[in-house]
Amino acid sequence: QLQLEESGGGLVQPGESLRLSCKASGYSLDYHAVGWFRQAPGKEQEGVSCVWTNDGRAYYADSVKGRFTVAVDKAKNTVYLQMNNLKSEDTAVYSCVAVQGLTNQVLCGRRDRKFGFWGQGTQVTVAS
Repeated sequence: QLQLEESGGGLVQPGESLRLSCKASGYSLDYHAVGWFRQAPGKEQEGVSCVWTNDGRAYYADSVKGRFTVAVDKAKNTVYLQMNNLKSEDTAVYSCVAVQGLTNQVLCGRRDRKFGFWGQGTQVTVAS
């Protein structure tokens, strides 16, 4: 069974950067859409970036466009989320999910977790 583990979260100041990793085990991420989602306390889940692993085509939410970049490393079976120029409103728990049968844009539009394989999440806190 596919298992995902996120890492790379932490506490940073506004304007700084972080790189999150979503490491897969048990199954290849080939032919999957992998999404990065975040959820802050009291807020709805948001799909920030979703990528099709086979060609790297990515979708970004407007809130992160130009600041976040997603990348796939097939050799390491890992998807990264590079987050630059972080803002306080980026503070949230970030989780990744891998799923087959959804396009990257449809995946990022999901507001539930009743699909795919999810990691446990990693906390990102942006504060001065």
